[in-house]
This record gives sequence, structure tokens and C-alpha cells, in this order.
Amino acid sequence: MFDYFKYLTAAVMTIIAVWRFPAVRYADAHRRALWGGYAGFAVALWLYTPVAMRTVDLIPVVDLSALLRHFASTAAILAALTYVATSYGRSSESIVPRHVAVSRWIARASYKAGAIGVTLLTILFFTVVDRAAPSQSFLIDHAGQWGAAVYMTVFYFFPFITTAVCGYQWTRAARQAESTSMRVGLGLMGFSMWMGLVHTVARVGILWGAVIVPMRSSTVELLVDATAIWMNLLFLIVAVGASIPTTRAAAARWKTWRTLYKIHPLWFDLVEAFPGTSLYPPGSRLAELVHMRVPSDVRLDRWTQDIADACEKLRYYAPKELLFAAEDRTASHADPEPATEAYWIKAALQAADAAPANRCAAAPLKAKPFVDTDSEAAWLTRVSTVYSHITTDQARTLLDHSTEAEVEPNR
Repeated sequence: MFDYFKYLTAAVMTIIAVWRFPAVRYADAHRRALWGGYAGFAVALWLYTPVAMRTVDLIPVVDLSALLRHFASTAAILAALTYVATSYGRSSESIVPRHVAVSRWIARASYKAGAIGVTLLTILFFTVVDRAAPSQSFLIDHAGQWGAAVYMTVFYFFPFITTAVCGYQWTRAARQAESTSMRVGLGLMGFSMWMGLVHTVARVGILWGAVIVPMRSSTVELLVDATAIWMNLLFLIVAVGASIPTTRAAAARWKTWRTLYKIHPLWFDLVEAFPGTSLYPPGSRLAELVHMRVPSDVRLDRWTQDIADACEKLRYYAPKELLFAAEDRTASHADPEPATEAYWIKAALQAADAAPANRCAAAPLKAKPFVDTDSEAAWLTRVSTVYSHITTDQARTLLDHSTEAEVEPNR
């Protein structure tokens, strides 16, 4: 049962890392550091799972999985420490508060200390740790050995400092947060860091306690498993705390993604008909929705501009009577105004394929009182919904009818 808990924790942390991945390209340095912390902890947690351990054990280095997860954990810890130090190590006061000064000093010293720590861990792992036989559980099987106790004490030095700094800074930030979601999220993350501090002290105490006073294997196993459950629980609390403040942003991102999905057919046909309208050649719906070239909100803004520019160009191909014919065609439609625009675009695109541009442009589409990109995108969503259901024959019939209506008065 405990193994399933390990997989759950690793999967949750992986989801958080994937969710935060856009920060690598579009965010500032301290948010990249936060993502590095999530990614590093995800790797470390996977290396605690039986499947990953068995896979790494295929490499002919005894207990290599333990060293790798300690490397990953150290990298994640340093990234988290950098994030907290750079995020909260600022002050507008003339006299810098002590906690800000400490954070700045930690930010400057963390990577040098990390390099020294990783080097020391590697040396200790291959020299003082007894690795005569592979271990099923590194702490349990090495309990009572002074070499393993020294090795793990060096490793736990980093989480000890990090949990103390992060716990203090996040708890303090939670008290000062303006929104409820930030207070709750930062409060949970601060609480999880204090849990991490307890976990670190408990683990070091178990290791040295087993060296000073020999313990039964069952007692060591009980204590190690209890602290392991405690550790996995704190990571789940971290995940919850990190997710709460971003739920509004996630909802907005999902809404933008759905809007892009819905207006893609309209955008694709227009920018394909007029190459150069878009900054890049249009791709399939799937390709456009999964690419990471630009943030989704920026892409939505570009798409609305592309559609507006292409519709302006369509005026030089559309018959002058086409808009009136489209209005007559959609008078009984459930959503007539967007339907009129959709039929006009569909028929005008056929006209652009069949004939050269006119010298005089047709009347523009009716002006809409858009106040921002979201309102324009909401309108285009309605237009695209109708547009996607218009057949080629329906558009051709409307185009022929408007052409005949335009020719008739000239006879």
C-alpha cells in the first residue's frame, strides 16, 4: 500500500512540474527556479519508487539509485531555496530587515554550497558508505553504520536549511497576502516546510541514534517508514498549496485554450487564403494547440488580429450584395448576427478563389463594440461555430444569389 502512495506523490509532483513548464520559457528567473524545484523533486520522488529503483539497479553500481535521488533532491532544494531567496529577499525599506539580508546571503551562497555538497556526497558515497551488498531500503539496511550516518547528515544539511528558510518566508508571506487564495496557498506551503524540518531532524536523529544505541531492525523500519509517509504527505500538501493560488490563472488558460480550439477553423481558412496575414504558416488544430512558440493569450490576440485583417482583404473579393444576401439567408437563424458574418466569410472566400480582387471594396462588416481581446474572441467563437457547419454548396448558392442580385439592376 505504501508503494502506491509513493507513485501517487511522484505523479502529483510531475503534474505540477508539467503544469508549470511554460515558466521555463516565458517567466522570469525566480519562477524558473521554482519550476526547477518541482521538476527536481518529481525526479527524486520517482527514484524512490520500486520500478525506478529496479531500473537504476541494472547499472552495475551498488545503491546508485540512492545517490541519484540525493543528487536530484539537492538540485531541487537549491532551486527552491533560490526561488524563495530571490522572491522574498527584497525590501523597499532604508534599513534592510534581517530576514531579507539573510535571504540575500543564502541566494549568493547556495550554489557554491551545493557544488561542495554534491562533491562531498559523492566522495562519502564511494568511500565511507558500506556498499558490500545492494540494499532494498538505503536507510534501513545501513542503520547503525557511522559512514551512512555521516553521508546522510551531509545530505540532510541542505533540506534543514531550506525548510527553515522556506517555512519562515512562506508563513510570513501568508500573513501579509491580500487574497484568500494566496493566504491559504502560502500557508499550506509554509506548513509543509515546517513538516519538512521535523522530518529532517527526525531522520538525522534516527540515523545517529542507531549508531549510538543499536536498534532492532523492525524498530528502524517502523521509524523510517513513518517518516517516509510523513515526507510524502508534506509533498502532497506542497502540491495543494502551490495549486490553490494558480487556480484562477489555470481557469483563464483553459478558457483561452478552448477559445483557440473553437475559432481555429475560421482562422485557418482565412490565413491560408491570404498568406502573410499571420506571422507564421497555419497548422492543424492539434499542432496549433500543443505548440509552445508563444503563450496562449498572446496567440489568441494574434488570431483575432489575423481574422480582422483577412476579413478586410476579403472585402475586395466579395460582391457588394453579399452581406445583404447573407442577412436574408440567416434571418431565421438562432444566432443571426454571427451567422451573417460566418456566411459572408465562407462565400467571400469562394469568391477570392474564383476571381481577382475588385478595385472597390464591398461594404465593411458591421462594427462591434469590442472592449478587449476577450470580447472579440467571444464574438469570433460564435461566428466560427456557425462557420464550421456551413457547407461548400451553401456558400456557393449564397455567392451565386448575391452575384445575380448585383447584376440584375444593371440590365
